[in-house]
Amino acid sequence: MLAMEKRPQAVLVDLDGTMIDSAPDIAAAVNRMLAQIGAPPLPLQTVRGFIGWGVGHLVRQVLAHASGAGSADERSALAMFERHYLDCNGRHSTVFPGVLQGLTMLRGLGYALACVTNKPRPYAEPLLDALGLSPCFDAVACGDPALPLKPHPALLLAACRRLGAQPAQCVMVGDSGVDARAAGRAGMPVYLVRYGYHNGAAPDAAPCNRYIDSLDELPALLKQPETTVSASG
Repeated sequence: MLAMEKRPQAVLVDLDGTMIDSAPDIAAAVNRMLAQIGAPPLPLQTVRGFIGWGVGHLVRQVLAHASGAGSADERSALAMFERHYLDCNGRHSTVFPGVLQGLTMLRGLGYALACVTNKPRPYAEPLLDALGLSPCFDAVACGDPALPLKPHPALLLAACRRLGAQPAQCVMVGDSGVDARAAGRAGMPVYLVRYGYHNGAAPDAAPCNRYIDSLDELPALLKQPETTVSASG
């Protein structure tokens, strides 16, 4: 992981599992889709482990794990999920503790802020609006067919351009190895929250500069000498 040599100018923050617990909405849409194709529902915790790699990956994993769903057409299932998720999005999601406080503190200290998520824009922006987080951000970089998803660095670099900051002047905050790898490839330090989804891995499985328990810890940490934490530490 990269160390900070001076105070960063901007903070990039992941959405699902880092700021918002969106798994209940996603699981509701998944299970509506499964009911439509005649398959039994999946538990919330199972669906939670599929989040973070984009909608296509989510639907593929659901079809692979749901009993009797393996023969379903992936494209049709994806279209079903997308319709259901538009209806479910924001209904049961909640903001993790310390997120709004942390974002407010960072803005007050003069950091530029961007939300960087693999979630497509038609879901990401309404979710931020519904939970009152949109005013915190100067930019939102979302899953887009024109850009590779995290762990590719393209979305992070797009956010940097929109903020007018160089990657080395930014830090990434996420909840999984997907975020850690994207940040490393973009050339910026990364902080990971101990809660979140972790893409099915252990909460401390990914190397990062620091683990945090809440986003409101970050403003103070950005003023301190940098520490890199290995996957085992």
